[in-house]
Amino acid sequence: MDKCIIKNRSLAGLIFLSASIFLSGCSVDRRVSRAVEKKIGRSKILSRHYVGVALYSIENKKLVLDHNAGKYFTPASNTKLFTFYAGLKMIPDRVPSLRYIEKGDSLIFWGTGDPSLLQTKLKGNAAYDFLKQSNKQLFFAAGRYTGNFYGGGWQWDDYNDYYQAEINELPLMDNLVNVSNKNGETVVFPSLFKDSLRIDSSERDTSYRIRRDFNGNVFRHPPLAIPPGYNEQVPYKVSTATTIALLADTLKKAVNSITMAMPAEAKTVYGLKTDSVLKEMMLPSDNFIAEQLLLVYSDRLGQELNAVKAIGHIKKNYLSALPDKPMWADGSGLSRYNLFTPRDIIKLLELIYIEVHDQQRLFSLLPAGGKTGTLKNAYPKTDRPFVFGKTGSLSNIYNQSGYILTKKGRKYIFSFMNNNFVDATADVRKAMAEIITYIHEKY
Repeated sequence: MDKCIIKNRSLAGLIFLSASIFLSGCSVDRRVSRAVEKKIGRSKILSRHYVGVALYSIENKKLVLDHNAGKYFTPASNTKLFTFYAGLKMIPDRVPSLRYIEKGDSLIFWGTGDPSLLQTKLKGNAAYDFLKQSNKQLFFAAGRYTGNFYGGGWQWDDYNDYYQAEINELPLMDNLVNVSNKNGETVVFPSLFKDSLRIDSSERDTSYRIRRDFNGNVFRHPPLAIPPGYNEQVPYKVSTATTIALLADTLKKAVNSITMAMPAEAKTVYGLKTDSVLKEMMLPSDNFIAEQLLLVYSDRLGQELNAVKAIGHIKKNYLSALPDKPMWADGSGLSRYNLFTPRDIIKLLELIYIEVHDQQRLFSLLPAGGKTGTLKNAYPKTDRPFVFGKTGSLSNIYNQSGYILTKKGRKYIFSFMNNNFVDATADVRKAMAEIITYIHEKY
């Protein structure tokens, strides 16, 4: 038989096989789409509120399901996915922790917004050690940060809650005060604030709690004994004076203030690896880290630390491929000014997948269903999670976006957004998890 005929038949067979596999994948994708649409429509929970779902096949590079995927939703902490991607692009190695110059017998330094500096879990010590070991006079030059102590659209009446720490250029110790009971003693950390804890004799609360004065660092509690095992974190009021006092108290040496613009030749002290900081933002959904990271990104752009300008730069330079214009207001998702479409988040997650180019590394940085972070309790406990991603919750809002691994070896990117519901968040989360689990089990 003619060798050309044999080769042509072999080629034809290969083309047929490839086409069959592709069509089989497309057929599965259509079945997934129909099945999920039915489940959303038949759900007594999901049918009562505004739902947006986008499902994308990594294998076939196509949008499998579009259920209100082009409509805008309040993302809550799904916003951190945008902050996460920006970190991958702008600080791929280590977080800049401090900028400085040495002038005669003086060391003048500026903040970068680094959230890991003496942070409770990350314990970033590079900048601290650098200042501690210096034999020069220390001068902190404030003024790089040009934003407010809150992000746009934040709830001011949440000022006392740990998740709404204030924003500044040189954050220290999470920008929080921790009050706890240790062996019957009230312990205040940082200890600088121990004399700021006061009894409020007019308070009639029957339970012990700490409330800070809105405009200052006075922390009050009702005239009750601190309960055993008590532990509460409350944001402290940031200011240049407080930053200098905290630094001096921690370093055990004088820190002075100076007014001076940061020169272009200022050197940089680098801190923790970027991955460790991003992971600590994503797994517990840390708002403080997310907000401060926007300032770190801004540090890479020049003199000014400004979240709005950082977001503008990120949108222009890294997010032009998004199908819809994102309305992005802060780093954490506390702001209700944020508005994203599910298909925007799908595209973002695809960009993240490509950027990291290492599935094991990527999934280690994200909450894993039934195992770690904010997805730990959203799915049954397991050592082999099948969903990796980010949750997002505010009052009447609960979202999940991320990656699904199916039992048959397929990979999907998903964004499942629920806004304006009045049912219990636990019920919405359960209904959504059932659909995500169904995709994993059946396809």
